[in-house]
Amino acid sequence: MTETEIPPTAGRCPVAHGFDAMSDDYYRDPSAHFAKVRDEHPVFWYPWLNAWIVTRREDVLRVLADWTEFSSSGNTATIEVPEKHRAIVPQGLMSEMIVGTDPDVHTVHRGAALRGFTQDRMEALRPEIEERAHRILDRIENQGSGNLMEDYCLELTTQTLLAHLGLGWEHDAMMRRLRGDMGRVLSSAQEEMPQEIFDEVWDRFASAFAQLQAVVADRRENPGDDFISDMATQRDRDGDYVLTIPQVALHVCEFALAGADTTAQAMANAVLFLDSRRDYIAQALEDPALWANVFEETIRRRPSSPFASRKAMRDMEISGVRISRGDMIWVSLASANTDPAHVERPFEFDIHRPDPTDHLAFTAGRHTCLGQALARVQGATGLRVLFERLPSLRPADEVPLDFARMALLPVRLSLPVVWDIADVERQKKRVKREMNLVLTGREEVSEGVVALRFAHPDGDALPEWEPGAHVDVRVPVGDGVLVRQYSLSSSPSKPHEWRLGVLREAGGRGGSKAVHETFEVGAQVRLGWPRNNFRFVSAPRYVFVAGGIGITPILPMIEKAEAEGADWELHYGGRTRASMAFLDELEQYGSRVRLVPQDELGHPDLPGVFGTVRPDTLVYACGPEPLLTALEQALAHWPEGTLHTERFAPRKVVRDEPDRAFEVEFAQSGVRAEVPAGTSILQVAEEHGITALSSCKEGTCGTCETRLLDGAADHRDSILTPTEQAANRTLMICVSRAAKDCPRLVLDA
Repeated sequence: MTETEIPPTAGRCPVAHGFDAMSDDYYRDPSAHFAKVRDEHPVFWYPWLNAWIVTRREDVLRVLADWTEFSSSGNTATIEVPEKHRAIVPQGLMSEMIVGTDPDVHTVHRGAALRGFTQDRMEALRPEIEERAHRILDRIENQGSGNLMEDYCLELTTQTLLAHLGLGWEHDAMMRRLRGDMGRVLSSAQEEMPQEIFDEVWDRFASAFAQLQAVVADRRENPGDDFISDMATQRDRDGDYVLTIPQVALHVCEFALAGADTTAQAMANAVLFLDSRRDYIAQALEDPALWANVFEETIRRRPSSPFASRKAMRDMEISGVRISRGDMIWVSLASANTDPAHVERPFEFDIHRPDPTDHLAFTAGRHTCLGQALARVQGATGLRVLFERLPSLRPADEVPLDFARMALLPVRLSLPVVWDIADVERQKKRVKREMNLVLTGREEVSEGVVALRFAHPDGDALPEWEPGAHVDVRVPVGDGVLVRQYSLSSSPSKPHEWRLGVLREAGGRGGSKAVHETFEVGAQVRLGWPRNNFRFVSAPRYVFVAGGIGITPILPMIEKAEAEGADWELHYGGRTRASMAFLDELEQYGSRVRLVPQDELGHPDLPGVFGTVRPDTLVYACGPEPLLTALEQALAHWPEGTLHTERFAPRKVVRDEPDRAFEVEFAQSGVRAEVPAGTSILQVAEEHGITALSSCKEGTCGTCETRLLDGAADHRDSILTPTEQAANRTLMICVSRAAKDCPRLVLDA
């Protein structure tokens, strides 16, 4: 164990000589380190911090409960701003931190910030947290190893904090530096900052503070729907601003630390605890509500901030130890959370405790953590997505004690982890991914067709895709939401923008009508990750056939065919020339494009186009069912596998007898169940708690495609080719059933 040289005790007693908050033993497990001294010295003097340490839960609650006897004013009042920075950071301002004030000042400042952390507001952030977590994992999942702290935990919490504060990516680097610098500045009230980093930390802190003041001033004049605007614009009864611009900037600095680092520490610690109980990972994956318990038990067992500090306002005794007025008192949250007088099996990591929130990791009383709702939503969501995507993730064989060693706010700098690359493909069929995008452009490209352009709110690259891909779009309609699939019609070579073409369908169910009437530039729209059931295969020659809005998936295919130097032609039909979208884009291709407006030329002459078989040619077609049916007939004499289609609506399936019940076995889950007539395999899977992704429930989107391990299917989808259906390797469980003479299907689910 690394021991730190401790200054003389100056006559204070008792001293717990076995306690050292700078030792390896402490950083390995703070709670266990306290347990070695708590029984003999429930309260002891710690010369290194020039403070009393309080370890028993009952005593800790006493200190946290009464601000008149135990003041928070000593937490930040001693922080001296270097003279050269006082024009930016006023001397005395640091004493106005929320963590360093008492009522009435604390009440005013906390109240100004409180509405930014309501439970409803935090829950509204959950989808964005989930989306960002998926995007981070997209970048690292194929590596098989990494530093979880930097690569995931801090990345996720920093991005979430930026979103909550309404700060764009131009502030990203500054906020990342600020969280560490703020920790050093805050800790310097109790622990002297090492001289070799003092100037560097304060220079960066002052620079960030100046930038934040400029942001606050702008939000005061031009408020938005964000946390900084909330604090900057609140007024009192007299119409005066509740907080000054420097005060708002100061609180943003506090949240830069508390809102990012502490939750990141908790997620990393959870990974370490879960490695000792791998069965808990499986339990939480089966019951996602348990991820909240994982987070709570983690911070009970190891709070990210192991201490809270107060100043004694009178002479007193705590557990028989005399404490003088003006003495600093550090209450150990880590020790209180594992006090055997209150907690059964205090050092056992148990996510099934009857009251998982019965801990003091967020302290108690007036200074209970303001951002606890955000931490809970973010921590549980971040862990759930992490293990849903990479269930085999585990700490590396050797985990270094790599900390920024501060007793008040110990910061883990790295956590090396590994995972099985096989997780990546396996989980794609188990985890549905969606994201909020901004509608950046809207254009009427023909009668009844609108082209919509989408981008990430932060300008980041969108998920990669190939020609033929489509995405789910959540469309609010009335009190509900419809999910519709639209093909990507932009260029895969432009990673920062997606384009969809949407036809207003008069006889539809309201989805396209809502898109046309309610989707305006600037709106946030929830879209799914790209899926592709219309894959573009390389060939020397292509014939493309499009009917109406069916041109959308064909456009990126044409671009790729051009790029590969293939020979191609397009036959594009529509009701009228005015109804045919994207004609301006097609002009560049000249005679390769053959337009067939129905009111001018009738229907495309498919028998004439495909009368002669052309070797090494593939046909890609998208359009209404009559067009595709005619095309199948025209290509009947061509080689099997020539035609690739995408349908707007399910293929009509003709049944010559009623459906009957059959048995399904979900091999991975070990579940056997009956699938009654009139009930889909998908419904049965959901009833038995088996994860099965789905979207259209009509056999047209491909989301629910599942491997068939045994048995023969009655395929009723509109995606698989006749050859693929005959092969019986997969089926769409939303519509397909067991074949007539097959009593049981075995599925890889």
